[in-house]
Amino acid sequence: MKRLWTPAWIARHVAMVVLVVGFLGLGWWQISRAASGNTLSWAYAVEWPIFAGFVVFVWSREVRHTLRGPAAAAPEPAGDAAPESGAPGVRRPVRVARVPAAVDAPDDADLTEYNRYLTWLNANPGARPGDYPG
Repeated sequence: MKRLWTPAWIARHVAMVVLVVGFLGLGWWQISRAASGNTLSWAYAVEWPIFAGFVVFVWSREVRHTLRGPAAAAPEPAGDAAPESGAPGVRRPVRVARVPAAVDAPDDADLTEYNRYLTWLNANPGARPGDYPG
Protein backbone atom coordinates (compact mmCIF):
# COMPACT_ATOMS: atom_id res chain seq x y z
CA MET A 1 0.00 0.00 0.00
CA LYS A 2 3.00 2.29 0.51
CA ARG A 3 3.61 2.10 -3.24
CA LEU A 4 0.47 4.17 -3.83
CA TRP A 5 1.68 7.10 -1.71
CA THR A 6 4.78 8.12 -3.62
CA PRO A 7 4.86 11.66 -5.08
CA ALA A 8 4.09 10.29 -8.56
CA TRP A 9 1.07 8.37 -7.28
CA ILE A 10 -0.21 11.32 -5.26
CA ALA A 11 -0.11 13.36 -8.47
CA ARG A 12 -2.04 10.58 -10.24
CA HIS A 13 -4.67 10.46 -7.49
CA VAL A 14 -5.11 14.24 -7.63
CA ALA A 15 -5.30 14.19 -11.44
CA MET A 16 -7.93 11.45 -11.31
CA VAL A 17 -10.09 13.38 -8.83
CA VAL A 18 -9.74 16.64 -10.78
CA LEU A 19 -10.60 14.95 -14.09
CA VAL A 20 -13.60 13.04 -12.70
CA VAL A 21 -15.03 16.10 -10.95
CA GLY A 22 -14.37 18.24 -14.04
CA PHE A 23 -15.95 15.73 -16.44
CA LEU A 24 -19.01 15.27 -14.23
CA GLY A 25 -19.31 19.05 -13.90
CA LEU A 26 -19.17 19.42 -17.68
CA GLY A 27 -21.84 16.73 -17.95
CA TRP A 28 -24.08 18.63 -15.54
CA TRP A 29 -23.48 21.84 -17.51
CA GLN A 30 -24.49 20.06 -20.73
CA ILE A 31 -27.68 18.78 -19.04
CA SER A 32 -28.60 22.35 -18.10
CA ARG A 33 -27.92 23.51 -21.68
CA ALA A 34 -29.97 20.62 -23.08
CA ALA A 35 -32.86 21.46 -20.76
CA SER A 36 -32.87 25.00 -22.11
CA GLY A 37 -33.37 23.78 -25.68
CA ASN A 38 -29.97 22.85 -27.12
CA THR A 39 -30.64 19.34 -28.42
CA LEU A 40 -26.99 18.62 -29.31
CA SER A 41 -26.12 18.96 -25.63
CA TRP A 42 -27.98 15.71 -24.83
CA ALA A 43 -25.21 13.76 -26.55
CA TYR A 44 -22.53 15.64 -24.63
CA ALA A 45 -24.46 15.15 -21.39
CA VAL A 46 -24.05 11.41 -21.90
CA GLU A 47 -20.48 11.64 -23.21
CA TRP A 48 -18.86 13.47 -20.28
CA PRO A 49 -19.81 10.89 -17.61
CA ILE A 50 -18.46 8.18 -19.93
CA PHE A 51 -15.14 10.04 -20.00
CA ALA A 52 -15.19 10.21 -16.19
CA GLY A 53 -15.86 6.47 -16.04
CA PHE A 54 -12.93 5.82 -18.36
CA VAL A 55 -10.62 7.85 -16.11
CA VAL A 56 -11.73 5.79 -13.10
CA PHE A 57 -11.22 2.57 -15.10
CA VAL A 58 -7.66 3.49 -16.14
CA TRP A 59 -6.79 4.68 -12.63
CA SER A 60 -8.09 1.48 -11.00
CA ARG A 61 -6.28 -0.65 -13.58
CA GLU A 62 -3.00 1.12 -12.83
CA VAL A 63 -3.55 0.73 -9.08
CA ARG A 64 -4.10 -3.02 -9.49
CA HIS A 65 -1.06 -3.26 -11.74
CA THR A 66 1.12 -1.47 -9.17
CA LEU A 67 -0.15 -3.56 -6.27
CA ARG A 68 0.53 -6.80 -8.15
CA GLY A 69 4.22 -5.96 -8.23
CA PRO A 70 6.96 -6.35 -10.82
CA ALA A 71 6.99 -10.18 -10.78
CA ALA A 72 3.47 -10.46 -12.18
CA ALA A 73 3.91 -7.47 -14.49
CA ALA A 74 6.18 -9.23 -16.99
CA PRO A 75 5.35 -12.92 -17.42
CA GLU A 76 7.97 -14.95 -19.24
CA PRO A 77 6.97 -15.86 -22.78
CA ALA A 78 6.69 -19.57 -23.40
CA GLY A 79 8.79 -20.93 -26.24
CA ASP A 80 10.32 -17.59 -27.22
CA ALA A 81 13.46 -17.90 -25.13
CA ALA A 82 16.75 -18.63 -26.81
CA PRO A 83 17.81 -22.05 -25.50
CA GLU A 84 21.51 -21.53 -26.22
CA SER A 85 21.70 -18.25 -24.34
CA GLY A 86 20.88 -19.81 -20.99
CA ALA A 87 18.84 -16.76 -19.94
CA PRO A 88 15.08 -17.29 -19.81
CA GLY A 89 13.03 -14.69 -21.63
CA VAL A 90 15.90 -13.43 -23.78
CA ARG A 91 15.01 -13.61 -27.43
CA ARG A 92 17.32 -13.72 -30.38
CA PRO A 93 17.21 -10.76 -32.76
CA VAL A 94 15.28 -11.17 -35.96
CA ARG A 95 17.47 -11.14 -39.03
CA VAL A 96 15.88 -10.23 -42.31
CA ALA A 97 17.51 -11.62 -45.40
CA ARG A 98 18.03 -8.91 -47.96
CA VAL A 99 17.01 -10.10 -51.38
CA PRO A 100 17.64 -7.83 -54.33
CA ALA A 101 14.52 -6.97 -56.23
CA ALA A 102 14.05 -8.56 -59.61
CA VAL A 103 14.45 -5.82 -62.18
CA ASP A 104 12.83 -6.24 -65.55
CA ALA A 105 14.40 -4.50 -68.49
CA PRO A 106 12.12 -1.46 -68.84
CA ASP A 107 12.56 0.88 -71.74
CA ASP A 108 12.61 3.92 -69.42
CA ALA A 109 16.20 5.00 -68.63
CA ASP A 110 15.19 7.05 -65.57
CA LEU A 111 13.34 4.09 -64.07
CA THR A 112 16.31 1.82 -64.73
CA GLU A 113 18.69 4.27 -63.01
CA TYR A 114 16.31 4.67 -60.05
CA ASN A 115 16.04 0.89 -59.64
CA ARG A 116 19.84 0.64 -59.76
CA TYR A 117 19.99 3.31 -57.02
CA LEU A 118 17.48 1.41 -54.86
CA THR A 119 19.42 -1.82 -55.34
CA TRP A 120 22.60 -0.05 -54.22
CA LEU A 121 20.83 1.36 -51.14
CA ASN A 122 19.52 -2.11 -50.29
CA ALA A 123 23.03 -3.60 -50.61
CA ASN A 124 24.54 -0.82 -48.43
CA PRO A 125 22.15 -0.38 -45.48
CA GLY A 126 24.42 1.99 -43.52
CA ALA A 127 25.06 4.30 -46.46
CA ARG A 128 23.52 7.70 -46.95
CA PRO A 129 21.90 8.67 -50.24
CA GLY A 130 24.74 11.13 -50.87
CA ASP A 131 27.23 8.24 -50.83
CA TYR A 132 25.75 6.78 -54.01
CA PRO A 133 28.55 6.57 -56.59
CA GLY A 134 26.25 6.80 -59.61
